Amino acid sequence: MRLFVGLGNPGAKYQGNRHNIGFMVLDEIARRHGFAPWRRRFQGETSEGTLEGERVVLLKPATYMNESGRSVGEAAQFFKIGLPDIVVFHDEIELPPAKVRVKIGGGIAGHNGLRSISAHVGNDYRRVRLGVGHPGVKDRVHAHVLGDFAKSERPWVEALCDIVADQAGLLAAAKDSTFANKVHLAMQAKGFGDKDNGEKG
Repeated sequence: MRLFVGLGNPGAKYQGNRHNIGFMVLDEIARRHGFAPWRRRFQGETSEGTLEGERVVLLKPATYMNESGRSVGEAAQFFKIGLPDIVVFHDEIELPPAKVRVKIGGGIAGHNGLRSISAHVGNDYRRVRLGVGHPGVKDRVHAHVLGDFAKSERPWVEALCDIVADQAGLLAAAKDSTFANKVHLAMQAKGFGDKDNGEKG
């Protein structure tokens, strides 16, 4: 059994924020793979389904980003899910827009959602880092992640959500490197991304 967590802030005003790309990805996974309707529990919303024969629970914490760990901790405890089976999808300013990297554990790079999760369940969960780019100046990071994706960014955001949802079964099967590589190649085929290796980081 796997717990897929998408990070974001609840409510309509945050819906299109860069910080909410984790929510966007989970919505697409649920839609594409015919998961059960979302329901409120564990201080968030969950939807259940199957990917590659694995039971998967999708979780969107409704605690606001800084308290995401409360929701994740409750769900992980209820289902008795260990860190290797927790996959967190989150925005990553240290990656260029449309880039995806997968890693286990490591630093949190100032991401308050990851900080909260690590405080509640430990650090060695799997992370799908979804690049949203850096505004270039540290003082502008807050406004950048809490700002909506620009209209010009929508094509790659939609392509990325589609492709990650397409390949999500590989994450359920714990084939993280294959997932990263296939997402990279598929994004490249759609004209997004450059020639670097999708398996780095």
